[in-house]
Amino acid sequence: MNRQALKIQYIYHSGFRVETEKHILIFDYFQGPIHLGDKKTYVFSSHSHPDHFNPAIFSWQNQNPDTSYILSRDISLTQKQDHVYFLSPCEEITIDDLKIKAYGSTDLGVSFLVQCLGVNLFHAGDLNWWHWWKDIPEENAKAEVSFKEEISRMKGENVNIAFFPVDSRLEHYYCIGADYFIQEISPAYLIPMHFGDDLQTPMKYAKIMEKSPTKVISVSKPGQEFYLPFYE
Repeated sequence: MNRQALKIQYIYHSGFRVETEKHILIFDYFQGPIHLGDKKTYVFSSHSHPDHFNPAIFSWQNQNPDTSYILSRDISLTQKQDHVYFLSPCEEITIDDLKIKAYGSTDLGVSFLVQCLGVNLFHAGDLNWWHWWKDIPEENAKAEVSFKEEISRMKGENVNIAFFPVDSRLEHYYCIGADYFIQEISPAYLIPMHFGDDLQTPMKYAKIMEKSPTKVISVSKPGQEFYLPFYE
């Protein structure tokens, strides 16, 4: 097997750019500088919340016509766009040499499991164990059950790299979703997301998880790049 590397760039919030020898994959672009390139490009938006979906992504076809869009079905478009695919939870699609499976969310839309060149990428969107202090205990109990049921549907999936929320607004519950995901799914790498301008939280979580079998990547700034090895 040949040793390869994925080039992953943190854009902002839950936005990432993943580059292989053949592809560019962009997840949940919201804002920030981005280099598009001329490779086949696949743009994913997990749901319609404005911190996960920006209609400006459709202008990227002007630069690279070989761009496809994989969107949650809750996203409504004001005009017809080319090369757009919609997915609901539990739906699967193959586009070129990408195999894409949509899982659910505990908020809105979907999460994505994408197989590309033999590596499995999981972008959680807003799938998380949302435990809010302001919510009554019954609501938080329902949120826990909903999250754990969705993760149970993923049992047995081989996830190499996961992009997963680590959100300081949940205060000391900020990482319970990521902890549970690591416990149940055991990804090789987990890259924190959904923390906005709060860069201390992902760095703190990576430090706490230094001895975890799952390598948690320390995200410290927008535009930061990581090279993660895999075998093809």
